[in-house]
Amino acid sequence: MNQVDTSTVVTGNCHPQTYLQKLWGYRDFRPPQGEIIECLLAGQDALIILPTGGGKSICFQLPALMQPGLTLVLSPLVALMENQVQELWERHPRLQSRVAVLHSQRSAQERRQTLRALERGQLRMLYLSPETLLSPPVWERLCQPQLAIRRLVLDEAHCLTQWGETFRPCYYRLGAVRSALLAQKPPDQSIAIAAFTATADPTAQATIQRILQLQNPRIFRQNPYRPNLNLEVQVVWTPRQRRQRLLGVIRRHPHQSGLVYVRTRRDSEELAAWLQQQGFATAAYHAGLSARDRRQIEQQWLTGQLPFVICTCAFGMGINKPDCRWVLHFHAPLLLSEYVQEVGRAGRDGKTATALTLISESTGWLDPADKQRQQAFLAKERSQQQKAQQIARKLSPMGKADMVQQQFRQDGAIALALLHSAGQLSWQTPFDYEIQSSTVKLTATNAKAAAQMQHFLHSRNCRWALLLAAFGFPTEAGTWRCGHCDNCRR
Repeated sequence: MNQVDTSTVVTGNCHPQTYLQKLWGYRDFRPPQGEIIECLLAGQDALIILPTGGGKSICFQLPALMQPGLTLVLSPLVALMENQVQELWERHPRLQSRVAVLHSQRSAQERRQTLRALERGQLRMLYLSPETLLSPPVWERLCQPQLAIRRLVLDEAHCLTQWGETFRPCYYRLGAVRSALLAQKPPDQSIAIAAFTATADPTAQATIQRILQLQNPRIFRQNPYRPNLNLEVQVVWTPRQRRQRLLGVIRRHPHQSGLVYVRTRRDSEELAAWLQQQGFATAAYHAGLSARDRRQIEQQWLTGQLPFVICTCAFGMGINKPDCRWVLHFHAPLLLSEYVQEVGRAGRDGKTATALTLISESTGWLDPADKQRQQAFLAKERSQQQKAQQIARKLSPMGKADMVQQQFRQDGAIALALLHSAGQLSWQTPFDYEIQSSTVKLTATNAKAAAQMQHFLHSRNCRWALLLAAFGFPTEAGTWRCGHCDNCRR
């Protein structure tokens, strides 16, 4: 693609389609990208649910570059932020003065430069995590009256509704961000909020709207069906058979890119070491690695030096490799939303791809590991609930989040988020809470979702029909038969 003068592109007054062609080289939008962009340009709140690979990032990047003012993109993973920003910079180097990323893994000098650009109003788009957004150095600058903030974008919004290993309590404070910022701005300023995700069932959609306090949002939904992605579940009877089945998949896809998902760091390291002993080039990827090691493995996979990676759920979001031909779940995900996100790594180029999940037989007699993982997952949630109840009884009716976190550490942050989730706490600002009820009643959030995942794994019905029903498309699901999942092929 030819480089263009982005100093004029980002300040001109062109039609969105003109920007699309100049900045990305595409002639037309994919449905419903054009409608989403018009909605965001009009300053409306929006909830956008598009399948993985559906072109979500263009929908918020293009309006941010078209209009004056700052767009804050809140993202859960450093890799996700870095990949999107690097892609924009590589396409058009002059955007480096307009688009920035801010996180702890950047050097002190880079962070200072970004904060100075923020203060001077030079940025059109700033990527950061919710935790960084609410850190004092960043929040103080965002509250400056002269800094015009046009919109907040929450990327991968399903993270707001997922509990467990990847849970981020800070997400539950985001609903108070808009009003707190506007209180520091001129009265004629407004801030829109747009939430993007690939996976949100009707319950999750309602939760996202409630937590973010979306105002009359426009909702854009596409069902998650991917006609090129073949879904399959296979029963394995023993740990040895599970490994042999994995070897068979790897050997059937020589020189083809793939991913192997496991549930824990230890599993990723042990399985990667065993495969390396078998002569395969691979690596373990998990959140416990240093940032440098994670970036190195990502690049080795993207460039084909590593045909496949043994990874936890820490790998995937925002890492775009169109020719990933297969995804194997060595261990089944615990939630359908995780499953859809992870299988969505495969076949993003539109060509045929396979997603295989290995599960123990239902009794777990010879291999109880699947049952143990699910029980541990639910037990952790019950433990979180119990700790939250204990901490809630010690909290004052009104207080500050940082004081609770200092006193109770991470358990305090989780307790506040659980109380907010249950409707028993409200955030007056992103930093100040008020408890609504002295009677603490917390209910399990993951038991139903875990049961839904088990139903999907053991059902004999069309797997895509099951996913359509789970994610809020019951009419289509009622008559759907994809013809290419394992159940349909039977």
